[in-house]
Amino acid sequence: MAMPRPFVATSVISAVTFSILLVGCSASINVDKAEPKLSADKLATTLAKKLAATTGQPTPDVTCPEDLAGKAGTTTRCTLTTGDGSTLGVTVTVSSVDGNQINFGFEADDKASPAS
Repeated sequence: MAMPRPFVATSVISAVTFSILLVGCSASINVDKAEPKLSADKLATTLAKKLAATTGQPTPDVTCPEDLAGKAGTTTRCTLTTGDGSTLGVTVTVSSVDGNQINFGFEADDKASPAS
């Protein structure tokens, strides 16, 4: 069943809104390990909550493919999926580590990829 055109446009606009509002955002999280590492699931959950708080939108579906090592400069790419299936890449970069606290920034891509 085809979706009405205005719904698709609204979903794409929402993805664009995420990318516009996410430039220069940051977060931090405490982990309990000698060599801090943030699991991919915990990173995705934390990132989704931070994205929702930053944009004022509902909590998005975010997936991250790998754990985030607690070392300044480490990066990973996560994916935000909108309700219509379009995706938006989000780059996560560790800015600093203080004991068991990993501080990271994140930035969304400029453009969303349309649903397949």
